[in-house]
Amino acid sequence: MTVRPKIAYVVKRYPRFSETFIVNEILAHEAAGWELEIFSLRPPEDTHFQNAISRVRAPVTYLRTEGLQLDDFWALAARVEREMPGAWSVMGEGLAGGASIRDVCKAVFLAQAARARGLAHLHAHFATSAATVARLAAKLTGLPFTFTAHAKDIFHESVDPADLRAKLRDAAAVVTVSDFNVAHLRETFGADAARVRRVFNGLDLALFPYAAPVERPPRIVAVGRLVEKKGFGDLVEACALLAARGCRFEALIVGSGEEEAALRAKIERTGLQGRVVMAGPRPQSEIIHLVQESAVMAAPCVVGRDGNRDGLPTVLLESMALGTPVVSTAVTGIPEVVRDGETGLLVAESSPAELADALERLLDDAALRVRLATGARRLIEEQFDVHANAAELGAIFLAAADAGRSAR
Repeated sequence: MTVRPKIAYVVKRYPRFSETFIVNEILAHEAAGWELEIFSLRPPEDTHFQNAISRVRAPVTYLRTEGLQLDDFWALAARVEREMPGAWSVMGEGLAGGASIRDVCKAVFLAQAARARGLAHLHAHFATSAATVARLAAKLTGLPFTFTAHAKDIFHESVDPADLRAKLRDAAAVVTVSDFNVAHLRETFGADAARVRRVFNGLDLALFPYAAPVERPPRIVAVGRLVEKKGFGDLVEACALLAARGCRFEALIVGSGEEEAALRAKIERTGLQGRVVMAGPRPQSEIIHLVQESAVMAAPCVVGRDGNRDGLPTVLLESMALGTPVVSTAVTGIPEVVRDGETGLLVAESSPAELADALERLLDDAALRVRLATGARRLIEEQFDVHANAAELGAIFLAAADAGRSAR
């Protein structure tokens, strides 16, 4: 019988409204019998949370450093050096590599918890501060660590290549969410990215029942954080073009974020009040209903001016599972799931005219909606089942833990 190691999941904030993919993954691990603990570097900021969070059994520990003073840091370092010989060196390496004093302290707290609670493996989501803390805690304890890299943590202008290279080099394995990301990391970091492999984010398909889009109201739905990379400004412009053509439609933009005021202003300037509605954040159960009552899902993603971009938006996977055809752009890994003319429609990024044309096609052509939706659901079932993909990730954890035991 395979003995599963006890896993620490390390994240920047938990829970977070937009990170349903992490919750899906944790639930799939728990369904398979894994024992997990969640470590969050910071408390949540969101005012709304997805219903699925209530089903997570794993305890949550917040690695708090509020009120930490420099003298406290040195006292902690001296104490930890007695508990974990070599800790001075690890903590100094972290600071020299750009980690903040707070993140170094969080790594110490994680290492202490790992030793006290019998944790055998550390896995971080995102290659930023969560991976920083997991990497240093792994060095302090001798435990293996892995991390999942997504998009902003790879492509944003703030990414420090030397820091990312060190994480890639030291991790027992690295997971990322698209073949595009794998190719980018290997091309950029060479041998240090040799252990990177793709594991798609998955869905619990039982929660996303398929319904053929034969008869749907002429609604366009878009879901996501209201930030530049989502391209919702292009969607508003595309809706203005549709309105000028006399197309019958309504559009619903679900989410919140820093661009909300700018989007509302654009809706008013284009005279689309009442036709394009800003619906705010909604729980997943309501989003499922809205998506299945829409003729098309729009995800006109773009590469932001700061390099930020989506990896593979979960909302695309959800829409494709539910039977609502999608229109998106060829940004990062999106063409791996939205295959133009087979599982959805792709348009050029930052092209409201192309976006309007594709939306109009799907609003008007029920046969096209059904054909694309059928192909999309098939692909989701084949490659995006969260239980199958979590099992693949679990095999990575087991291999890393076995290798770690052999090395100790």
